Amino acid sequence: MLRVVLVHPQIPPNTGNIARTCAATGTELHLVEPLGFEISDRYLKRAGLDYWPFVNLHSHDSLDTFKAVHQQQGGRWIAFSTAGASSYVKFQFQTNDWLLFGSETTGLAPNVIEACDASVYIPMSQPGVRSLNLSVSVAAGLFEARRQLGYLE
Repeated sequence: MLRVVLVHPQIPPNTGNIARTCAATGTELHLVEPLGFEISDRYLKRAGLDYWPFVNLHSHDSLDTFKAVHQQQGGRWIAFSTAGASSYVKFQFQTNDWLLFGSETTGLAPNVIEACDASVYIPMSQPGVRSLNLSVSVAAGLFEARRQLGYLE
């Protein structure tokens, strides 16, 4: 089962949109604190609409706590980063992958990327654009992984 992991997300509506995507796809959502908002934030709830009961949400109070959960469950860490080693469409996803995304302002820290089994990027045509919106990046990455694994049929 694929999992989406947000490491230190900052913007409530992005996380709410991602939660909605995870609800629609039956994908676990893991939030690694510190967060830039409270889970009860009204903007977070509003972006997720009434889909929150369908979100398999896990919150971790630190990266170390999250690492312990990962070690128990296994699977690969796949970092999504503008400095990733290969295009996400050329990467071969596996069913037990954890798709890691960093905060909207700083992305994943270098030490987190180094701890990952692989890193990927989403190609962009315009060199002046630094990155895509976090919720768009998660949707693109999650749906590509699901497509490769035959979950869209």
